[in-house]
Amino acid sequence: MKRLKPLPHLWLISDARNDAGLEDALRHLPRGSGFIYRHYHLDGPERLQRFLRLRRIARGRGHVIVLADSALTATEWGADGIYGAPRSLWPRRAGLLHLATAHDLGEIGLASRLGADAVLLSPVFTTRSHPGGQVLGPVRFRLLAQHAQVPVIALGGMDADRARVLGWPRWAAIDGLSRTLVP
Repeated sequence: MKRLKPLPHLWLISDARNDAGLEDALRHLPRGSGFIYRHYHLDGPERLQRFLRLRRIARGRGHVIVLADSALTATEWGADGIYGAPRSLWPRRAGLLHLATAHDLGEIGLASRLGADAVLLSPVFTTRSHPGGQVLGPVRFRLLAQHAQVPVIALGGMDADRARVLGWPRWAAIDGLSRTLVP
């Protein structure tokens, strides 16, 4: 698939925890960053209305907007792509960016075989989403990432400091961007 925009290096992911500050966070992201809208905590019309408000801000900043939902919904809502487990991205839809989640080598391979455009590999570090959960750590993250046939986006406990420590070009965060971008 030929992309209209380059794959961003920096991705903000929405969540119930960062909802109150998303407008400001989107305005403070560098132009052309990525925004993954999840908002699983909202239902139907409320989820759509929130998406439309955030999409307006994101478009104004030139961000790539990806929806955690079906390709049909992403197309109807005007998103640039879809996000989810590798099998949820199948079949591919022309014109949509496909971002797959992965936690191990098998999921990385599946995402590549199914034609994902990039994979979000997690959790690199400890997260508030899964306190006490097993993490990959920098060494295992790099070992897994080197097997990917698509770009890898680091996720899980990421913020600007950890991205520097990891030395990885692409990363995503929920808390790590929401808290630090807003003055």
